[in-house]
Amino acid sequence: MPARLAALLLLCLPWCAVAAEPARPHTAGPRVSVFAPPLRMPASLSARRLRVYLPPGYEAGNRRYPVLYMFDGQNLFDDATSYAGEWGVDESMDALAREAGLSAIVVGIDHGNAQRIHELIPYANPRFLPNAGAAFVDDVVHAIKPFIDANYRTLPDRAHTAVLGSSLGGLSADYAIHRHPEVFSKAGVFSPSYWVSDEPFAIAARNRLPADARIYLFMGGREGAEAVSGVEHMARILRMHPGAADVHVRIVPDAEHNEAAWREAFPHAVRWLFQDAARDHDAGPAGPDSR
Repeated sequence: MPARLAALLLLCLPWCAVAAEPARPHTAGPRVSVFAPPLRMPASLSARRLRVYLPPGYEAGNRRYPVLYMFDGQNLFDDATSYAGEWGVDESMDALAREAGLSAIVVGIDHGNAQRIHELIPYANPRFLPNAGAAFVDDVVHAIKPFIDANYRTLPDRAHTAVLGSSLGGLSADYAIHRHPEVFSKAGVFSPSYWVSDEPFAIAARNRLPADARIYLFMGGREGAEAVSGVEHMARILRMHPGAADVHVRIVPDAEHNEAAWREAFPHAVRWLFQDAARDHDAGPAGPDSR
């Protein structure tokens, strides 16, 4: 096995080994709720717990909000459930609402522990069979999103729907916006595991994303020259199309492949992806109900 692949596997596999929550205090804020029981996902024949962040003021009005769907929900809000420290997503979103007028619902989708490496690989790779990532993303689109739209005050159109993930989750976010551009107009692709397959590059070369699509590519410089060049190569492919999608690349030289790097990158990415959110909220439909 190539040294680069072996190193990446070591980074991915510990998430899969978490069978129970560690004895650490819970740090999720009051606007984060855990939906129980886990939601059935028929395409991948599984069920997943959802962790939903609601923005400040949600309970007091009837305003509708953009939605950001994120993989590895255990790592986003709560140190007690995270593998190696939480992302602080709720704190970052609170700050963006306060400082930039950017408010959105965030839906964290839990990974399946030992199943994570299978459910977040959407391409053929015989080393990690079964490759169930395509079915998992289909469940996000056809099971999770309809549930969220039915139970929360969302702006359900593609212009207000985004997906974001890191590592294998970054690979799945990349896949999601290419597989379902009619659903997602924005993707945050953090430290994507492009080592899994060359297919993401081939798909990006064959299929032009809509011109209004926005892709935020992040990589840490200490993740290796191959990882950095992969992200830069993807950006070149995305930009080569006439009327290309808007692509932002951020390489942080001292950042590593870990939650600390993604925590720092998260508010930058969300601010860029949803830079028109405050204006859209002011002008958008409020909706007649108060779910």
